[in-house]
Order: sequence, then structure tokens, then C-alpha cells
Amino acid sequence: MTSLVRHITIDCADAHGLAGFWAEVLGTRLSDDDAPGDPEVLVESPGAALLLIQVPEPKSTKNRLHLDLQPQDRTRDEEVERLLGLGATLVADHRRPDGRGWATLADPEGNELCVECGAAERAALTGTRPPVTADDVTTAVRLAVDALRESPVADWDVPAGSLEWTCWETAEHLSDDLFSYATQLGPRRPALDAYVPYRWGPDREGGPWNAVFADRSAGPAGLLQTLEASGALLASMVRTASPELRSYHSYGVSDPEGFAAMGIVETLVHMHDLAAGLEIGWNPPAGLCDRVLARLFPDAPKDDDRWAVLRWATGRGELPGHPRVTAWKWHGAPLDETGPA
Repeated sequence: MTSLVRHITIDCADAHGLAGFWAEVLGTRLSDDDAPGDPEVLVESPGAALLLIQVPEPKSTKNRLHLDLQPQDRTRDEEVERLLGLGATLVADHRRPDGRGWATLADPEGNELCVECGAAERAALTGTRPPVTADDVTTAVRLAVDALRESPVADWDVPAGSLEWTCWETAEHLSDDLFSYATQLGPRRPALDAYVPYRWGPDREGGPWNAVFADRSAGPAGLLQTLEASGALLASMVRTASPELRSYHSYGVSDPEGFAAMGIVETLVHMHDLAAGLEIGWNPPAGLCDRVLARLFPDAPKDDDRWAVLRWATGRGELPGHPRVTAWKWHGAPLDETGPA
């Protein structure tokens, strides 16, 4: 067995204070167990966790190791301005007129970090499609869970938008979707003509066919735990599976990136359904919508409102100048193997 990087550790004078800065940078929050004055504070984030440790010595030289940040839904320059507003300082500007390059900043205690081109900018510079990643899965599920926790509705058996399912059933089915996509990536030699043979069935006539169900006695909080856990399973499988792996899906034998994109689309559009019944707002990041559209709906319109395009592509909304979609499916197969490039 090999070792894994568990934490990236940063020495500092004020662990809780600096952790707050990094939580804002990474769009996450501190553990409920951490408080001001704690000598160690953990910042959980997709990709890598940061562990801030309080030490008596001040920083005196340039870091031998630093973090490179790539914004996912902002440009490099927008992210630089955001971090400066959070308390970072500009150390060196390596941005080029052609759009390439990076900016070196320092956090409030002087630890260097670099901001690279955003995902969309990098794709434009290299002429490639922005990939869908395991971190995108984590982001989508965390945004969904955080939004669902804010619902003022106590009874989750109300209808989910225009679906025939209740909000409970829809969230439960979303958890099952993420679980089933993760399991397709699990076998050493995945089948190319069938799903992993779990037993699927509905909990009631007309309800969704699932392999896993949430314990009703755990209430909505327990249901959200199943959703978060299933999302973590899919993210982990996408992160660790070989890009060459192929597994069955009825919309086309797919790869880990394809299953990641499927899980994200399921999350985004079922959250649209849930938002109506649970009285919450839902407007996912444009960049996230754009990446899954490019992977699963490569022929979709290029209109600027990418969330509106994704809703249209999945039959959940109108798009000016385009006929309403009444029957749809995504393009599951890797784009460089079959279908559009």
C-alpha cells in the first residue's frame, strides 16, 4: 500500500482566524467542533483539507510549498479581486497580455498562494472542453444539501414541482442515482451490457425505483445524510477510477467523467423540482452547468444563461427561440469515442 496525503498543514499565529480566511477562499466552512483560540482548526474542502496549526514562530521566509488555486466559476482576475477583498495581498503579478499566467498572493499571515486561469479560461486558451471532475460532484451535492437544510417546509411529502413524486421520494431517488452511478465504477471489470445487479423496486406504486432507501424515522436530516453520503461515494469513485474505465449506462457506455456529469445533472435538475415544493431558492453556478452541458448535451444551444439551457435540455423550462423539449436523454458515451467532439 502507498501513503495518501490527508491534510495540507499550514503553520500560523491564529489558527481559527486564518482558517476563516481559507474557508471563504474555498467556499466551505469550519467544523462545528472548532472555536476561536483552538490551536488546530480543520478546513474541509473538495480535493484537499487544510489543517491550520498555531505555532509561536512568525513566518520569516518564502514558503517552500504553496497552494495553486484554479477558480471554477470565476475568471482568474475576478478571483484575484475577490481574494484581495478577503484580506489577501498581491505579492507578484505574472499575468500576461495573452490571458495566460498567474498572480501570486499572500494570505493574511503572509503564506504565498497562486491564482491560475479559471477552468473556462484554460479551456479557451487550449482549445479544449472544460472537464467535469470529482470536485464538481462534491460541489453540486454540497450546494444541494446546504439549500435543502434551509427549507422552511416540515412535511416533505408535498409534490416535487411537476413530478408525480413527493419531495421525500425525489431526494431519496437522487441519493439512489448518485449511489448507483458510483457502483457502476466499482467492479474491476464493469459490465458493458447491464447495471450492477442490485435489487431495484419502488416503495409504493408509482414511486421511484431505488436500490437504497432512507430510514423514515430519521426525518429530513437523515435523508440529507444519505444524499451527502451517496454524493461522496460518487466523487470518490470518479476521483480514483482510471479514465480508461468504461461501464454500462442505458444512454451509452460511459467513463468516470460521464458518470460524474450524470450525477451532477441529476442533482441540479432534481433540486429544481425540490425547490418548488420545499420553498427554497436554487440557482446553480453557470460554470458547473456549462461543463455538464458540454459533456452530456454537446449540441445544446450556446445561450448565455447556462442554467436556463440545462433546464430546457432536460424538459424543465422554455428557452426563447427553441421548441420546448418533451423527450430527452443525454449523450453518455465519451465524446472522443462516439458522437460530437
